[in-house]
Parts: sequence; C-alpha cells; structure tokens
Amino acid sequence: MNERIRQLAEQAHCYACEYAWQTFRDNPHNPYNQGMYKQRYDSKFAELIVKECAHIAVFKDSGTVATADVAGHMAAGRSIAARLIKEHFGVEE
Repeated sequence: MNERIRQLAEQAHCYACEYAWQTFRDNPHNPYNQGMYKQRYDSKFAELIVKECAHIAVFKDSGTVATADVAGHMAAGRSIAARLIKEHFGVEE
C-alpha cells in the first residue's frame, strides 16, 4: 500500500469515527451502532479512492507533447473520463 492510500484510509477512519461517535452519543443503546463504523469507513474509503482516480484522470501529466488543438481535446477527454468514473461509482462532488 502506498502513502497516498494510507492517507485516504486515515481520512476515512476519521470520518467514520466522528459519524459513529455522534450516533452513539445520541443513542448509546442502539445495537446498530456496532456496525456503523465499518459501514461508514468502507463507504468513505471507496468514495475517496474514486475521487482520487478521477482527479488523476484530469490532472496527471501524461508527458505527451501535443499541439494546442490536440492538447485541448486531450484535456476535454480527461474531464469526461473523470466525470464518467464518478458517475459509474455514484460519487458526487
């Protein structure tokens, strides 16, 4: 696992802990609270990975040297790819 994935996992952990704690605080005897952390962590971690992939699709320099027209088409294609990735996984901005 690389450092960026570790950072995303930590962000998901913080999000899940905060959400689970707020729910537990409001109703500590609810048995649903036990599975709350894992459900929220898994969901947030997946969302963060999809967003990261979409970001890379748009902003990662491919190293390709192109004319201005071709570069414009490439940029448009990357933006479309990022949107399609997020739509496919149901992730919104």
